[in-house]
Amino acid sequence: MSTVLPPSSSSPAYPDTRLLIAGEWRHARDGRTIPVLNPASGQPIGCVSHAGQPELDDAVRAAAQGFDVWRSMTPVERSRIMRRAAGLLRERADAVAAILTQEQGKPLAEARIETLTGADIIEWFADEGLRVYGRIVPSRVSASLRQMVLKDPVGPVAAFTPWNFPINQIVRKVGAALATGCSMLIKGPEETPAAPAALMQAFLDAGLPPGVLGLIYGNPAEISSYLIAHPIIRKITFTGSTAVGKQLAGMAGQHMKRVTMELGGHAPVIVAADADLELAVKTSVAAKFRNAGQVCISPTRFLVHKSLIGDYSAALAEATKRLKVDDGLLEGTQMGPLANTRRVAAMKELTADAIARGSTLLAGGECTHPAGNFWAPTILSNVPVEARMFNEEPFGPIAGIQSFDNLEDAIREANRLSYGLAGYAFTRSLRTADILTRTVEVGMLWVNMPAIPSAELPFGGLKDSGYGTEGGPEALDAYLNVRSVAVMNA
Repeated sequence: MSTVLPPSSSSPAYPDTRLLIAGEWRHARDGRTIPVLNPASGQPIGCVSHAGQPELDDAVRAAAQGFDVWRSMTPVERSRIMRRAAGLLRERADAVAAILTQEQGKPLAEARIETLTGADIIEWFADEGLRVYGRIVPSRVSASLRQMVLKDPVGPVAAFTPWNFPINQIVRKVGAALATGCSMLIKGPEETPAAPAALMQAFLDAGLPPGVLGLIYGNPAEISSYLIAHPIIRKITFTGSTAVGKQLAGMAGQHMKRVTMELGGHAPVIVAADADLELAVKTSVAAKFRNAGQVCISPTRFLVHKSLIGDYSAALAEATKRLKVDDGLLEGTQMGPLANTRRVAAMKELTADAIARGSTLLAGGECTHPAGNFWAPTILSNVPVEARMFNEEPFGPIAGIQSFDNLEDAIREANRLSYGLAGYAFTRSLRTADILTRTVEVGMLWVNMPAIPSAELPFGGLKDSGYGTEGGPEALDAYLNVRSVAVMNA
């Protein structure tokens, strides 16, 4: 029952996960645990401790104490610790990736990339924290008046993170918080607890003071109600569904807590008449089925010009059928299982609904293994706008294709939903690219390329896809109080 990285091997051990409170790994006082299942087999592989009221009380007190210590350290001192943590995470990437794949399902190569990207993000924020500047503002009334704009850390932060990217969804929050001098208490995903614990261990081993980071698991509703209302917690950050995000944002508003929300998406893909067809198909397959489509920025609604619809649909379906779907730990696996049985049920329902409404099944549409949460990558053509999969975020390996006559029709469909997180487009025309840049209502748009989020760029959405960002210098603003101070020379 310890959070220890396993040795790198073909069948690595999976560690049980405890709660990180005040720099120590602890069991819940009442001994409660939650089983962790391997999505490739459906069988238990370990457990995670379930926090109760005593653990929550201790965790919040520790976050307050950690904040007092961390905010008093210089930006350079904080940066050095963050950089050491990033280095340790990078050294342990193979072991961490094996843990992540076992509990989440994604192919081992994807899990390793996620871990290494997490190290890159931590390093970038470590450097960006050195550039949190205030300013001096000349006075209008007297040369003896010194006017200053100061930026201070907002305080202890409560973070709520999902299971689809157990490392990166945390480091985007942790990086900005630590860089600005905040402490953070993380409510991690119960389905994928050990990878976040390995991330926290890297920070502990790097010399992070106790209480600066905490990690808890348990009943999500109980924990969110407790933390959001607690007077010590000064900011909330959440990544997850729009429905839950709205609930948490409403609770935070009642307590005047600052909020960052990275919520659901339903990304359109516009394939213009002059698109490079080979590039569009290759990029679409890679982007759609990464992490089995369980990605908030995953392309979902494929809008293809009528002159290309036949060739594009056939090529996309053929490329999809060639994907190797299997246990993420096996060599050559290109798509692993879905993370839980809920996603498999959702894929069945969305596929059946689309077919019932007249769509044509071109690939997939069925379970592929007798055990585990496996679903064949699925392509549906002629999907009507009324189909559920064109209105609900699918969050799985399913793609719907629809044709359009002119670009305005595609843009209208792209903007029809309340989601506005990400979008994709393929065109050889600079004019078309410019039009799409100005009119597609998303927080992130990639043209002629897959999604390549980087630490330097904002990461966030518009409309019901949330507000605030978790990338770029802008990400730090949400963790800072801005104050005006004026001093008259007596």
